Amino acid sequence: MIALTLAALALLQQQPLEKRVAAAPDGSVRFTFTAKPGVYGNGRNMISWDCDNGNCHNRQVDNYSDGDHNDWDMPCDSGPVRVALTKRGATITDLRVYVGGEWRPSTTATDLGTVATKDAATYLLALAYKDDSRASEKAIFPAVLADSVTIWPDLLKIAKANTVSRKVRRSAVFWLGQAAGDAATRGLTDLVDDGSADRDVRETAVFALSQRPSDEGVPALIRIARQNKDPDLRRKAIFWLGQSDDPRALSLFEELLTRP
Repeated sequence: MIALTLAALALLQQQPLEKRVAAAPDGSVRFTFTAKPGVYGNGRNMISWDCDNGNCHNRQVDNYSDGDHNDWDMPCDSGPVRVALTKRGATITDLRVYVGGEWRPSTTATDLGTVATKDAATYLLALAYKDDSRASEKAIFPAVLADSVTIWPDLLKIAKANTVSRKVRRSAVFWLGQAAGDAATRGLTDLVDDGSADRDVRETAVFALSQRPSDEGVPALIRIARQNKDPDLRRKAIFWLGQSDDPRALSLFEELLTRP
């Protein structure tokens, strides 16, 4: 009997995360996965990323007020990523993400344990693309934190999807600029140039380019400032170039101001 139970458990753990979440009862559903290097958290409401030798370039602080703020311990740690879903029938109605700490025992939450980062990112991005609750917008952030996965093609797909809400698309564009490298920069410039895309989404893409390393973002912003057909997007590109303190931006400004 014990052997059969262990075999059934092993088989369940091999199923895609989507099926495991769907099979869980309503309420809180938890899972855990490995964070990529440079991600730290206090196990509660603070997550930092792009950290190196104690210096963190980005930080998010959330104040959860949903009554479920006592299900973790609080050491500062480099992982793992912990996701708590709120499930109602077939819909995930909300999502919370933590880094570090440990889940406190619960008699009501369903804990799916540690899952592969690829499985976690695939599930979370599919949840974002499904866009049927406020959990969808929140699902992108933990996917960005997953170790050893490439998610920019999925983010670009979400950013371009007309069937996805503006909030989710803007979130995808922001993290596209934060999370990927050269390929993401190419995707962002394509999105800015797409005249059929929502204006807010295109403006967010310009902002995301401004957050890229200067060797990637500045040339892209200069090209937009020079060539894009939308004057408002050109102005926004020029604004962010003005914040860059980059000599190439100064050369562009001189060129524009001295143009006959």
